[in-house]
Amino acid sequence: METFTERPTARHRLLDTADRLFYQHGIHAVGIDRIVAESGVAKSTMYVHFRTKEELIVAYLRRRSDMTRTRVTAGVEARSNRPVGDRVLAVFDVLDEIASEPHFRGCPFVNAAAEYPDHHGIWDVINYDRSWLPRLLAELLSDADVPDASNLVRQLVQLYDGANVMAHLDQSKNSAKMARTAAKHLVADLY
Repeated sequence: METFTERPTARHRLLDTADRLFYQHGIHAVGIDRIVAESGVAKSTMYVHFRTKEELIVAYLRRRSDMTRTRVTAGVEARSNRPVGDRVLAVFDVLDEIASEPHFRGCPFVNAAAEYPDHHGIWDVINYDRSWLPRLLAELLSDADVPDASNLVRQLVQLYDGANVMAHLDQSKNSAKMARTAAKHLVADLY
């Protein structure tokens, strides 16, 4: 029996190509013509889906955020029957997996912020991404009696961000593990 695989939509091919190229080479370094050529999508079709390069950037960043959020949340949920401290540390375990992947180039939102310091639409999606991790950690900590939980959330996010940046800039293979060790001290009372 012959099977047919459905070809990804033009929008999907554009996003896949933009994701790979923007993340690998930087957003400013990659032009629309290259994305069009490598995706195999006509330029006119690209403009049907994304009127500007900035719209494509926003879609790329939004998708990156959603994928990371899904991955981290799944790691936390896999430990749903464990103490709150273990669920918090799962965030750093998933970051370690991400930072260990081939072609890791750090946080795409830090990279985009450096390239677009003043673009409103791009900063909206950066802020969208910046909101999910504190919210997830706050939800986890709400199950425990944590004094000044908001301060602990900020500390954990800072560890996560620092490990993410260090993994790329210092090419540190252990930054997420070091951040996890520090986080373990912060959540020691949650076991």
